[in-house]
Amino acid sequence: MTDLLRPIDIDRPARIAFGSGQITTLGTWAREQGIRRCLVVAGGFNAARVALLDLPGEVAVFGEVKPEPDIPNLDAALALAKRVRPQLVVGFGGGSAMDLAKLVAVLPGSGQTLQEVVGPEKVAGRRVGLAQVATTSGTGSEAGSRALVTDPATQNKLAVQSRHMIADLAVVDPDLTMSVPPAVTAATGVDALAHCAEAFTSRKAHPTIDLYALEGIRLVGRFLARAVADGSDREARAGLALASLYGGFCLGPVNTTAGHAVAYPLGTRHHVAHGLSCAVIFPHTLAFNASVMPDKTALMLDALGLSGARDVLAASHGWCATLGIEMRLSALGVPQDDLPLMATEAHAIRRLLDNNPREMTRDDILGLYRAAF
Repeated sequence: MTDLLRPIDIDRPARIAFGSGQITTLGTWAREQGIRRCLVVAGGFNAARVALLDLPGEVAVFGEVKPEPDIPNLDAALALAKRVRPQLVVGFGGGSAMDLAKLVAVLPGSGQTLQEVVGPEKVAGRRVGLAQVATTSGTGSEAGSRALVTDPATQNKLAVQSRHMIADLAVVDPDLTMSVPPAVTAATGVDALAHCAEAFTSRKAHPTIDLYALEGIRLVGRFLARAVADGSDREARAGLALASLYGGFCLGPVNTTAGHAVAYPLGTRHHVAHGLSCAVIFPHTLAFNASVMPDKTALMLDALGLSGARDVLAASHGWCATLGIEMRLSALGVPQDDLPLMATEAHAIRRLLDNNPREMTRDDILGLYRAAF
């Protein structure tokens, strides 16, 4: 499925500052740009440590980002942006904060509504600066061009993709992830793994992305268990931060496939955190696709330290479980009688399922949910 002759467009942040202590880059950069008004988009924990960003001038903070942001959450952030009229928007947190920051940077004053920009490349432009500061290692949103928000009326995620939402500066400072607790470290680490694995096996897979995808998997395989066991392990934190960044590189030109489509209803319908949703589903979709991607599946298992495993589901499921991740939907508050409706909703996410290397029917998805239950 990987075709050297197929064209591909790759967009990256104009500048990426990676490494311990790189948080200091943001303030210096903002001063060089002549910034005088900033708006930071963050959740409650990061809103309390905005001083770390050392931003110049007037700094307003939207500190109410939800774990799974929805349209009302976005509307509240947009309202503040209209009052503040920032020259620079900063996403400070995990994927939820960074996704909202992207939309806050492009929508105010554009004359466009959220509904008008849903889909690929519908955003008219951007008139303010955008910086992203990642504080978790999972989503890779700091490097990507997509933003997701939930529509509470339909309980579906709305996806906006635009090169105008790519950051001018992305800061990946692993020191900022040291406070992430073990359970969240584990789940978000598997989310980064899923980004890489799904891109590696996608119908849109491409050699220019494959190297990031496979190396991202290797990094997760090498460092995730270490970071879960010892959150102060700086080398492990740095390895996961790089894996997450590589996963973000995979999302733009290739994107995810069935794993994320099947995981989304867990978050939108039952408020299971995105990383945990992806972690629970990951072994099942990896095994489902193994028959049509045997060589790449073998490479991924080898990268995770599972060389020679004959039962893909058992091996990958066990690998996730040893990280302490709760792998049963029943234990996550998902009711069994909702599985059929979840399967219908997941099957309708064609933007992802159409890229899966193996056709996945609604009944296939229902079977995955029941196996994970």
